[in-house]
Amino acid sequence: MKRVALIVLLSIATAAAADKKPFAPGKAESYPNHVTQDKITIAAIPYTSEEEAASAFGKTNPYKYGILPVLVVLQNDTGKALKLNLVGKFIGGEAHDLEAMPAADVVLFNGGRRANYQVPTPRPFPLPQKNNKGPLNNPEIEGKAFNARLVPIGESVHGFFYFEAANAPDSKIYLEGIKDAESGKDFLFFEVPLEK
Repeated sequence: MKRVALIVLLSIATAAAADKKPFAPGKAESYPNHVTQDKITIAAIPYTSEEEAASAFGKTNPYKYGILPVLVVLQNDTGKALKLNLVGKFIGGEAHDLEAMPAADVVLFNGGRRANYQVPTPRPFPLPQKNNKGPLNNPEIEGKAFNARLVPIGESVHGFFYFEAANAPDSKIYLEGIKDAESGKDFLFFEVPLEK
């Protein structure tokens, strides 16, 4: 009886997983807000609506809690492999050079308060434990963060940068940290508008 129940549960879980489409953004040049320099094309797409958030993060919408997720798609048409140590900054509204939040901090973010830790107490009591039950505690947030370190010739990479900011008119994202993998030569920075 237990075996039959287990088989039924596994088939239900498999069917649910088959119904969910994998997250797959388009090519960088397919987005209206893209920039091309030195045969590198970068698009930056803010995810602010419930539908956009659902396509990437399921039921979690980081923007609802004050975190702006920005999808960055980078296409390498240089004819050389690229080494990445991509750093993102948000420019817009009252924010200027606002650095991206690490995805590990985003999942602990609690709508106005950073990581929600208990107050430490003197020993011999146990060490404080993190409370990971915040509204953004979703593995998709860390799993979809931009973490590519190399882009082969003709390939594309993508991932999210997270900012504690509102997507104001004329906002843009500043990106730097792209090098020729063989020579180590730096490419210029990119400023990509976030307008839709």
